[in-house]
Amino acid sequence: MTSEPDAGADSLPVQNAGESNRAAAGWRTVRAELLITATMVIATAVASYCYAGETAGFATVAIWAVVILILLRILLPVTKAEAVSQDESWQVRTQGSYLGFWRKRGVLVDASTNMRSYDTDLRPTLQHLLAARLAERHGVSLYADPEAARRLLLDGEPDDKLWYWLDPERPAEQRSMRQGIPQRTLTAIVERLEQL
Repeated sequence: MTSEPDAGADSLPVQNAGESNRAAAGWRTVRAELLITATMVIATAVASYCYAGETAGFATVAIWAVVILILLRILLPVTKAEAVSQDESWQVRTQGSYLGFWRKRGVLVDASTNMRSYDTDLRPTLQHLLAARLAERHGVSLYADPEAARRLLLDGEPDDKLWYWLDPERPAEQRSMRQGIPQRTLTAIVERLEQL
């Protein structure tokens, strides 16, 4: 009785070989561009050497090296592994950075001063949070059953002021001059979401 060969073990070397062949072929396809770039670097380095001396020639080569490295960084395609690591490092940097803080603070300030800004930036975030809370803890869909979601959010209170700000059926505000969400209302919504 013969055992079947492991398809996963055989396909791995072939896949890696194919990737290396593509990478090698990629450099051959840009041979003309590399030749033109090398010619420009040599020509400008020789010209600057003849015009201003040895230091200018070395400075020209150094400047070209920096320019080429920057262009390679911009123009070379990013692999999937690099893209994932770049996304993770961006998240790590922005979570603790002043830039991330000021961006979030700006969204809150804009949402409290302008209704259109609230409807386009902050309202969808609050609705997603509400939808997640309702689905996880109560098995209710905010978008499929908004009435049940309203009852759960208001928890028997007769005042519908909070629901106005989260109602998925309310059309977005088109007038940019209207006042946004009051800070007290936003605080009440966040507290209600935490309790829900």
